[in-house]
Amino acid sequence: MANSNGMNYAPQGKPRPVVEKGDFVFAAMALDHGHIYGMCNGLIEAGATLKWVYDPDPDKVRQFAKTYPQVKVAASEQQILQDSEVALVAAAAVPSDRGPLGVKVMEHGKDYFTDKTPFTALDQLERARRTAAETGRKYAVYYSERLHVESAVFAGQLVQDGAIGRVVQVLGLGPHRLNAAQRPAWFFEKAKYGGILCDIGSHQIEQFLHYAGCANAEVLHSKVANYNCKAYPELEDYGDATLVGDNGATNYFRVDWLTPDGLSTWGDGRTVILGTSGYIELRKYVDIARNGQGDHLYLVNGQGEKHLELAGKVGYPFFGELILDCLHRTEKAMKQAHAFKAAELCLQAQAKAVKVE
Repeated sequence: MANSNGMNYAPQGKPRPVVEKGDFVFAAMALDHGHIYGMCNGLIEAGATLKWVYDPDPDKVRQFAKTYPQVKVAASEQQILQDSEVALVAAAAVPSDRGPLGVKVMEHGKDYFTDKTPFTALDQLERARRTAAETGRKYAVYYSERLHVESAVFAGQLVQDGAIGRVVQVLGLGPHRLNAAQRPAWFFEKAKYGGILCDIGSHQIEQFLHYAGCANAEVLHSKVANYNCKAYPELEDYGDATLVGDNGATNYFRVDWLTPDGLSTWGDGRTVILGTSGYIELRKYVDIARNGQGDHLYLVNGQGEKHLELAGKVGYPFFGELILDCLHRTEKAMKQAHAFKAAELCLQAQAKAVKVE
C-alpha cells in the first residue's frame, strides 16, 4: 500500500533554492524517526548543503547515506557540533531526547531544527527557552502537518487574505495508522514518546494558533484512552482536546492510532477552518473513495463554492524562509514564541487529560 506509514512520510517538492550551494550548511543527527528525511528534503530543495550525518546506529546511517550520497559520515556528535561551517543541526531523536539535544546544539552556537513533538516535559521546554534567549540561537520545530502539506500552506494564505473573514473555530482531525510491528520500542513507552496529545496533538495545536492568529490559548479539557492496543499498556491510541484562544477563537481536535487497513494512505487528516464569512476544509492526504491524491482544499464563502486540487502547485515555503531566518536572524518562517507556545499547550493538554476506557 503506497504511503501507508506516516512515520516515513517525507514529501518531496520542486527545488526552490533561496541560497547558492555552500551558503547554508547543515548536518543531520539522531535518526530515530523517519521524519528526518522530510526535514532534509525540504532544506535541500531550498538550497541548503547537507554536509554531515551522525547516529550511533550504523544501519540508520547507511540507509541515510544511501538516500543522500553526498553526505559525509561523522565519527561522533562532537565532530558536527565543533564544525564551525555547520549553521544548523536537523534531528529527529527519541521525543524525550529532543529538548536536551537542542540545548546542546544551541550551546555550541548552532540553530536547531527538530521533529515534533519538540519536548516531553515542561522543564525541558523552559530550559530550551532560556538557552535560546541566552544564545540567540533558534529552536525550530518541524510541525509537518501544516508546513509540509500544500493545501495547509495555501489555507494559511487564504486566511491571511481574508477569504473567510475572522477565524472563530478550527477543527482538526489527525488519525494515524499504527503499524505496530514496524515501530521501535520507544514508541510504546510513555516516558519517551510523551503521550498522544503531546506527540501528534502538537500538530493540531500549532495549526490552531496559526490559522486563528492566537498568541496564547487555554486548554479547557482533554481526554486520552487506550481503546484497541491493550498489548501495549503505555500507548494511548486516542486523544482529544478543546482550547480557547486569547482572541476568542476556539479549537477542538482529535488524534488517534485507529486508521483501518483499508484506507489507501496512513491517515485521513482533515482540518476545517470556520470564519465569520466562510469556511475552508482540507483533506490533506486523500479524498476517500474519490481521489487517492492528497492536498484537496474546499472553500465556501460569499463568492460560492470551490474545490482546489493543490498537489504540486503551492510548494513548501517554510524551508527557504527558515534558511533565510537563520542567515539574517529574522523570524519569517515561524516565530520562536509560537513554536514554544504550541509545545507548551500540548504538554498542558497531556498533563490534564482524563483517562477514559
